[in-house]
Amino acid sequence: MLLTYDISASDIKIGFVVMSAAACPLLFFVTAPFGRFSLSKDHVLNSLSVDGIRSWIFMELFAPVTFVYAFMQAPLLDNVPPVPPVSVPQGLLVGLFLTHYINRALVSPLRTPSRSRSHLSVVLSAICFNFFNGLMMGTYLRSLTALAYTVVVFQRPLYWVGVFIWLAGFIGNILHDEILLNIRRNAKAKGKAKREDDPAKKGAEYYAVPHGYLYKYISYPNYFCEWVEWTGFAIAAAPFPPLTSPTAFMQHIHAPWVFLLAEILLMLPRAYKGHQWYLDKFADYPKERKAVVPFLI
Repeated sequence: MLLTYDISASDIKIGFVVMSAAACPLLFFVTAPFGRFSLSKDHVLNSLSVDGIRSWIFMELFAPVTFVYAFMQAPLLDNVPPVPPVSVPQGLLVGLFLTHYINRALVSPLRTPSRSRSHLSVVLSAICFNFFNGLMMGTYLRSLTALAYTVVVFQRPLYWVGVFIWLAGFIGNILHDEILLNIRRNAKAKGKAKREDDPAKKGAEYYAVPHGYLYKYISYPNYFCEWVEWTGFAIAAAPFPPLTSPTAFMQHIHAPWVFLLAEILLMLPRAYKGHQWYLDKFADYPKERKAVVPFLI
């Protein structure tokens, strides 16, 4: 028997909130082995590391695939037609979600000259997150709740405010990723894309201090801009959750806000540790930079 949207959404969103809240403090002490924190070649667990670009594409595609399936087929919704009656505002939100993940899962990695290897545990964790996130977001946007909230956009200017905030975050994400890609491209052109000078780090990716745009203020503007994206999306797609009590918050928070909360809780420790890595690795690293939120964090 199919579950209703309210029950299934409650199960998934509670799982997301609890998992993210529990993992956040742990991730300040345990470093996920990918990117600049990839395992060294002589590490005992390095045999479980996989190609960085291919694994990234594979794990990120789970989000848009399950999102499209959940939105079109509505397996967790009762009494809905097989083809959804999509309003223009609702369809625009679907397009925004898929645009982000087409860029994240395909465009960006295929334009990346090289990427550090990822541990299999990271890939499996990301697959799990993306699968349930796609299911949660696709189901929500197909629901009558989302349809009712978005159909009156001309009487609710916040919808368009949210869309423009999403666009600003998306553009910012691309701009700052391009700075990192150019560092890797320039290193590759000069034959420095892989570290060959230190036997212990032979084959490791080349890193340098990024500059430009929000890099003047923070070490992880790509993270910050992604949070801006999903803040705008949540403003456009769902009512703000009540803060009167934890019970009311959990009962009435909708999928877009759950996704934003999970992203912040899971990415904040990574940004903090990456910021410390920059400070330790580069003696000339700008000391005035914060980790991920300008002037604050």
